[in-house]
Amino acid sequence: MTLAKTRSVSLVGVDGFVVDVEAAITSGVPGLHLVGLPDTALSEARDRVRAAIFNSGEDWPNRHVTVSLFPASMPKKGSTFDVAIAIALLAAAEAVPARSCAGLVLIGELGLDGRMRPIQGVLPAVLAAANRGCRTVVVPRANAAEAELVPGMQVVSASTLRGLLCLLRDEPPPIEEDEDGSLAIPADGYPIRQQEVPPDLDLADVRGQAEARRALEISAAGGHHLFFAGPPGCGKTMLAERLPTLMPPLEPEIALEVTAIHSVAGTLRPGQPLITQPPFYAPHHTASRASMVGGGSGRVLQPGAVSLAHRGILFLDEAPEFMAGTLDALRQPLEEGEVRITRIEGIAHFPARFTLVLAANPCPCAAAKQIDCSCAPGVRRKYASRVSGPLLDRIDLKLELTPASRAELRYDLEFAESSKVVAERVQLARERTLRRLAGTPWRSNSEVPGPELRRRFTPSAEAMQSADEALQRGTLSARGLDRVLRVAWTIADLAGHDDPCPDDVGGALALWSAGRQ
Repeated sequence: MTLAKTRSVSLVGVDGFVVDVEAAITSGVPGLHLVGLPDTALSEARDRVRAAIFNSGEDWPNRHVTVSLFPASMPKKGSTFDVAIAIALLAAAEAVPARSCAGLVLIGELGLDGRMRPIQGVLPAVLAAANRGCRTVVVPRANAAEAELVPGMQVVSASTLRGLLCLLRDEPPPIEEDEDGSLAIPADGYPIRQQEVPPDLDLADVRGQAEARRALEISAAGGHHLFFAGPPGCGKTMLAERLPTLMPPLEPEIALEVTAIHSVAGTLRPGQPLITQPPFYAPHHTASRASMVGGGSGRVLQPGAVSLAHRGILFLDEAPEFMAGTLDALRQPLEEGEVRITRIEGIAHFPARFTLVLAANPCPCAAAKQIDCSCAPGVRRKYASRVSGPLLDRIDLKLELTPASRAELRYDLEFAESSKVVAERVQLARERTLRRLAGTPWRSNSEVPGPELRRRFTPSAEAMQSADEALQRGTLSARGLDRVLRVAWTIADLAGHDDPCPDDVGGALALWSAGRQ
């Protein structure tokens, strides 16, 4: 047999498409010719595959080998095709039964010694294969737990090319060594490291700041963006770090979506591939625009901070210290919940529906007390203006925090609610929201578009009186009105109201207007 075919998957962002890998052995100058728009890393597969086959005890065909990647018109990148190329080549050389390769999707990189090395992006690749009707996938053993997250997919894993060949030939599995050569264990016996337990965080740790804690609860219940302004030590960072403790676990479909992004980025923790809790991502203020929204050079596109925080929290501490272009790049993801990165090879889509939390000091000197501030008024205004008005207009909840008093620091412990208590109210509010939004594509108040808010979810004229007056005065924009309505519905859900009352709308308006600079 001189022709054989396997399958693999190519990723563009978090979207994948199945690629047919065909190998043909013909007369001609011995060598391997790879066609189908491969990038540099994929073009180098011929050397990796050749060495891996030799070091697995197999013979290399001393004839001309052509490997075609179909569809040929779509660019392909990375080293994830190594295993598919090797098996297709060996099947064409009749070293592997053709029937054993039928229907397989093979994903993995080969080391020169024949090891199947773990790769990034296994989960979205397996999801793409499942969507195309494929039912069996072969992955490196270190990626097996991640691949098994896809329902209805049979996952075959191996640690070496030799072990995979034994499986395809129905031969006993080999005994293999760890990379350091110190331990001999069966090919299917590699241990899995457990995820490190994060430190316990609780909302009760925050002293005072009753309004800020209430804002956290509203944010968690409705997915609303937050802005905290105040001097150092007033609890801005503590509050932001405890927001995930108020949010419910991710639903199964959303958990897979979040995990797929982190799989592409290579940030999954060993031993626990499925992300079940809302992620919390806090980039440093020196982060570039590309690291914030995603991108990269050439064909290698990586998700940015906004996508790594998808369905979770993106916390920007010292927000005015970020470059203006970096902050303004958040405006489009905040509105659309997605980042589109355009390159000459195509467009990559990265989900980016996150809760934004900004924290800022009132001035560059960051004095603990205003009386100690040495900044001129013009310097303070310029510092505050680094967070642009259009970005602030997209923030639902804004608060100016003051340091907790001595009495609050000493005696607030017995009165402060724990994260567990607040999370129960948040869960009940989200259930009310889901019942109201049943039959729609939205799952939280923050996702409802403005036209639908005004058409289907408009509060009564009496409840809207304060918002109408703010519109007449010009202190509330049209976009701000949408924000106020969304927050009003969340406050109503937390209070158990069927419709927002005047106090709900007034409270939402106060939270949107407070702290505007």
